[in-house]
Amino acid sequence: MMYYVYMLRCEDGSLYTGITTDIARRFEEHRNGKGAKYTRSRGAVRIEAAWSCKEKGDALRLESAIKKLPKGKKEKLAAGTEENMPASVSELIETFFHRVEDAFGRNLE
Repeated sequence: MMYYVYMLRCEDGSLYTGITTDIARRFEEHRNGKGAKYTRSRGAVRIEAAWSCKEKGDALRLESAIKKLPKGKKEKLAAGTEENMPASVSELIETFFHRVEDAFGRNLE
């Protein structure tokens, strides 16, 4: 089974980070108000970025590391700039993850 860490853009311009095994299904849940409390109150607009890996623990670690980043670093990561990230993020991505696309190369599997 593959796990995905994703970043989605909300209507208020903020970014939400989560994990799932099915990006399309989870995005629809967010859009239909059945996702996280955060996105229910802010509305989900689009997936900005996603990474895949095989282990749930690795996905949870990356999600946690991304959530701890300041907004500016999250924006850079969502835009596809993985340079100059804290080791907690860059080492996880380099070791365990494959970028699934976007920041508008699309795909997202």
